[in-house]
Amino acid sequence: MKKLTSLIALIFVCQISNAQFGLTPAQRDSINRLTEADYNQMLSQLGIDKGQIRRGPSGNPKDLNAANSDESKVNQYVLSDPLVLKNGKKVSSVKVWNEQRRPEIVKDFENEVYGKLPENIPGVNWQVVYIRDTLIGNFPIKEKLLKGIVDNSAYPKINVVINLLVATPLDAKRVVPVVMEFGFIKNPFSSGPIKPMGLGGAGEPTWQEQLISRGYGYAILEPSSIQADNGAGLNSGIIGLTNKGQYRKPEEWGSLRAWAWGASRALDYFENDKDIDVTKVAIEGLSRYGKAALVTMAFEPRISLGFIGSSGAGGAKILRRNFGEQVENLASSFEYHWFCGNFIKYTSQKSVADLPVDAHELVAICAPRPVFISSGSPQVEGNWVDAKGMFLGGVHAGPVYKLFGKKDLGATSFPKMGTALVSGELAFRQHAGGHSTGPNWSTWIAWAGKYWD
Repeated sequence: MKKLTSLIALIFVCQISNAQFGLTPAQRDSINRLTEADYNQMLSQLGIDKGQIRRGPSGNPKDLNAANSDESKVNQYVLSDPLVLKNGKKVSSVKVWNEQRRPEIVKDFENEVYGKLPENIPGVNWQVVYIRDTLIGNFPIKEKLLKGIVDNSAYPKINVVINLLVATPLDAKRVVPVVMEFGFIKNPFSSGPIKPMGLGGAGEPTWQEQLISRGYGYAILEPSSIQADNGAGLNSGIIGLTNKGQYRKPEEWGSLRAWAWGASRALDYFENDKDIDVTKVAIEGLSRYGKAALVTMAFEPRISLGFIGSSGAGGAKILRRNFGEQVENLASSFEYHWFCGNFIKYTSQKSVADLPVDAHELVAICAPRPVFISSGSPQVEGNWVDAKGMFLGGVHAGPVYKLFGKKDLGATSFPKMGTALVSGELAFRQHAGGHSTGPNWSTWIAWAGKYWD
């Protein structure tokens, strides 16, 4: 019963859109209808007939088209070498990586997966809503609530206001490192405090308490205040604002890059906050926000460390591996808005084998900055996120880290649950809990201390 309850909770968390909390059935129907219309117009731009779209596997293991969860049935696939240029030459130095190979990979991710940022993105003016001394658990903190007002003078019909909460130890004598989480400032499920799922016990400190007790700060950035988590919202938010309410073109950014852009704007604010050490800012997220955290780190060089929670396909998981969620799921009308329109091509006209990049290269372009890949257990979290696939995303990024003189995961065989691979700049741990980073926070904090303390 416990396993079933955890699976139901996982399905609920994965499928519900934060943009739909508290909406009436009519409002949800409207979002679904507008999403379908946006998806269909993108198919039209791409010249794809809806009948050409391949259906993704089901996340329900009882369905006839259930996603593969049997390691013996995993396909054979070929990954591109991140240290080989498109002209076939081997990357021989960090200079060649930075000046030639990395830009090639970035271009492919922008053109085919996550989309390009437009040139006309307006500025953000950060305003302090309040500053107060308060407590998190038993720890005194200085808490700031901020709103990032995006300049909409070019198209006043759309307003974008970014919500950001920042907390630092009240007794800090100097600037402190900060972990920025993609998440919720207020609990969308109840009026109580937000706690990660899958903690070992009710008395275990929250992630916020653990950070403050270590002398670090934390920030919570609300993705939905930047860009809605559905296709209907692509005509609004920061994407809609830059497009003046019009449809996206196939190469333009999706929600993952929009959320990452918002994190970059939060970093702009951190640079002027006298309580924060802007050279020591980490990014953390779970599930779709784990994908966003990895995308943020890949495209934002000011991020110091990454804590990538159960990011699955579209994050650290090898896309070419037919285990758990697949490209056909990501580019469906339910999730396509996370990516650029061009990504849909790989569910119809092309296949995942045609993708010029894969997840190991997304991890690789974070190098040499440290990345911790986190996962839950298959018994509790399920197999949808493909823990081994995420581990392999880290494994195959290893040669790039070694090029920089850094340590890779130190293993190529999938470790037993609970094993902490934390000796290098690439780290991995599969905890025994559910769809959460919760049970890995203490391990992550100890690992981060090697770089921050």
